[in-house]
Amino acid sequence: MTASAHSFSAHGSDQHPVVMVPHVNIHNFCDNQQTGEVLQQAAMDRRMGHAHVSIQLGGLAAAIQVYQHQPTPNVLVVETHAGREQLLAELGKLAEVCQPTTKVIIIGHVNDVILYRELMRQGISEYIVAPVSALHYIESIASLYKDPKSDPLGRIFAFVGSKGGVGSSTIAHNIAYRLSGKHSVETVITDLDLAFGTAGLNFNQDANGGMIEALGSPDRVDSTLIDRLLTKLGGKLSLLGGPCQVDREFAIEAHSMEIVLNALRRSVPCIVVDVPNVWAPWVRYTLINADEVIITATPELASLRNTKNIVDLLKQARPNDHLPRIILNQVGVPKRPEVSAADFAKAVGITPELVIPYDPMVFGTAQSNGQMLFEVGPKSKSAEQLDVLADILSGNNKTAPKSGKFNLNEIFQKLPSLRKK
Repeated sequence: MTASAHSFSAHGSDQHPVVMVPHVNIHNFCDNQQTGEVLQQAAMDRRMGHAHVSIQLGGLAAAIQVYQHQPTPNVLVVETHAGREQLLAELGKLAEVCQPTTKVIIIGHVNDVILYRELMRQGISEYIVAPVSALHYIESIASLYKDPKSDPLGRIFAFVGSKGGVGSSTIAHNIAYRLSGKHSVETVITDLDLAFGTAGLNFNQDANGGMIEALGSPDRVDSTLIDRLLTKLGGKLSLLGGPCQVDREFAIEAHSMEIVLNALRRSVPCIVVDVPNVWAPWVRYTLINADEVIITATPELASLRNTKNIVDLLKQARPNDHLPRIILNQVGVPKRPEVSAADFAKAVGITPELVIPYDPMVFGTAQSNGQMLFEVGPKSKSAEQLDVLADILSGNNKTAPKSGKFNLNEIFQKLPSLRKK
């Protein structure tokens, strides 16, 4: 499982997941307005929600002045345009006022390996070559608190329908099946529709209610409990779902959902979350904090409206994440007026990733038999389209860009052993 997790995390659809920054104080001293604006954007990111961040101009000189009169924070980020000799001299002054427990990150404008090595030798936690991106800044801080012996985090793919009956669950289950089969990735389907979930039916399995136990006792959730609660679906695919009963009420807290999903990320490399078509704080949390969001819609007005509402929310709440991926499903229903894919894309602002034709025979047969589309209609247009999406989410359809330029940041990322933890 560990080897599979490393492979999938390292070559995921866009980048490996960035862990949440813990409850720490972060003080930033920028040398120019542009960097300050980037760090301000980063401070508003979902992964920085637990941290306390302050940003001011003045760079390294201002930091030295400020900390002559007050203690340094958990993390100190300073930007400088100084060359090697000047920077090392100024860092000597900073060391005189900096507490030993403070982790220092330098944002510099000198692309110099010799300088980097000297900074690491002197105890600097990280050196970032400007210009810095919001996500790189967040990752640099998060990595300071990551256990180097821990396995890479798994990726969370949240599938949600724009309204009921659009086929989001079926698509989510088929993608999970494909990721675990074709791409040989340990995958867990998390069916969050506790009363009416269909994951068990689609895989011809009885519901076991493992998700209820996990959400009911979040403080007990760890990898051991997760393994016990999972229902094996065959190969590298497992299910964590609800009891699919209506004789009790289910109250889900966003905090409990956070704990369970984080535990899953530490246990398996791929988590496909089947999000029901309801709206609640825990649903909002799940969508905002997933690594990827896939919205399934049908070409009709209500579906268009709801898709745009979800997209607008996610664009605002996830400015540094990949845009939601949209699947337009059940296209071409006889005698039904439809919104064209082009008009749908224009209204929402995102071109659909897939346009899946109406195919009641393949979908109906799969659901009736408790099978996947890839089993009953492997040559169908629907299966071919979903195979493309599985390739995209796994990252196997992409090749790393090559560049002849010397880039210090790229070297650092490829040589994590050089980083000082």
